[in-house]
Amino acid sequence: MEMETKLVVHNTLSRKKEVFEPMNPPFVGMYVCGPTVYGDAHLGHARPAVTFDLVFRYLRHCGFKVRYVRNITDVGHLEHDADSGEDKIAKKARLEQIEPMEVVQYFTDRYHKNMEALNVLSPSIEPRASAHIIEQIDLIRKIWDAGLAYEVNGSVYFDVPKYNRDHHYGILSGRVVDELMTATRELEGQEEKRNPSDFALWKKAQPEHIMRWKSPWSEGFPGWHLECSVMGIRYLGDRFDIHGGGMDLLFPHHESEIAQSVAANGQSPARYWLHNNMITLNGQKMGKSLGNAVSLFDFFAGNHPLLEKPYSPMTIRFFILQAHYRSTLDFSNEALQAAEKGLKKLFAAINAIEKLPLSDKSTSSIPELRQKCYEAMNDDFNSPIAIAHLFEGVRIINSVKDKSETLTKEDSEILKMTMYDFVFEILGLKEEEAGASGKLTEGLMKTIIAVRQKARENKDFATSDMIRDRLAELSIKIKDTKDGAEWTIGD
Repeated sequence: MEMETKLVVHNTLSRKKEVFEPMNPPFVGMYVCGPTVYGDAHLGHARPAVTFDLVFRYLRHCGFKVRYVRNITDVGHLEHDADSGEDKIAKKARLEQIEPMEVVQYFTDRYHKNMEALNVLSPSIEPRASAHIIEQIDLIRKIWDAGLAYEVNGSVYFDVPKYNRDHHYGILSGRVVDELMTATRELEGQEEKRNPSDFALWKKAQPEHIMRWKSPWSEGFPGWHLECSVMGIRYLGDRFDIHGGGMDLLFPHHESEIAQSVAANGQSPARYWLHNNMITLNGQKMGKSLGNAVSLFDFFAGNHPLLEKPYSPMTIRFFILQAHYRSTLDFSNEALQAAEKGLKKLFAAINAIEKLPLSDKSTSSIPELRQKCYEAMNDDFNSPIAIAHLFEGVRIINSVKDKSETLTKEDSEILKMTMYDFVFEILGLKEEEAGASGKLTEGLMKTIIAVRQKARENKDFATSDMIRDRLAELSIKIKDTKDGAEWTIGD
């Protein structure tokens, strides 16, 4: 597809928007930090998945050949601000008296089911941390040879102040090492480090630690930051185009990735760093550690005290896409129900395109509408603005349907192509089959409308109006058309 405007992305590294120019067009290498599979995915996990699925889809739509790598963290995942403690997956396995890889497989399978429900495309490659231990040890050796690592009691640490003499640890987040050293709180295992800001490259395993590997320093396991550096290099090379993830990974994870890559290979791993913002509940981040995370399975089933009803996967996806990926997104039942209604209107309009009356003149510029959708997506993947333009298309469809506006056959085809390209291919939305309750509602409404239509034909307007008014009390609106009647729930 030939674009009239260039794609611009907000690069976290430069803190400004830049024209996206891949190193080896049309090939694009993109690495995104995937989930840690020690529990079910929640709404906070859905946002980066949907965000970078949108990026993946749009780049491909624009003609790029994208190698999208999204990892699975299955070992060595310590607390973000600590370099000691027990691996979360190993801890869960120990408590449940099962193998760690059973935990990994179980929750990976459930994560994939969630992603399929959300219509998130599979990445090109989905590597696991545990399958790249040898490469992680090799990268530590490189950092060691560069004089930026040291060993204490079988554990290996990255020397942040020494690195900072010639480079900038904090280039991504804007943090200052001296401030980090004074602000770092005391944690178990910190006494081993030369400096509080140093981070673990390799940890010697304690007796209770289940997952361990042999290394030149000890029998242990790799530090958390190491895995993404290694898998990015393995599948995309020392330098690639896009590195993405949630804002919570910006520091220390991505900051440490840059330091490791500069130490080992002399350069930052990615040219463009993209970060999606958080989903919040009453202004507070949603997450397992805060006890306010609602799993996606609970959202789909409505099984949580915070939920007034179940919400379909496409409602969740549309809710996420209605906010720009770099802005915070606050969860509420009202917002999800508004997304649900909006999505229904969108699909109703798309399904009406084929039946629109055509004219020899259009009252709206459909090519301009299509171009505006591209301009929105070219401006740092601005999905909410693109959606706003698509709803202008919905308005045009409904106006043509009501004969208050006109549309030519050519413009009708362009409008249909625009809706299909952006709604289905780029935004990744799809119509969902109604469940048993949905089919029952559809059947009942058809029967009620048929009874009302019969009353109208018999000029029994009292009965016709009574049915309409009773339905209105239930927030169900009836709209009479020349072909019968249509019904909608809500505004």
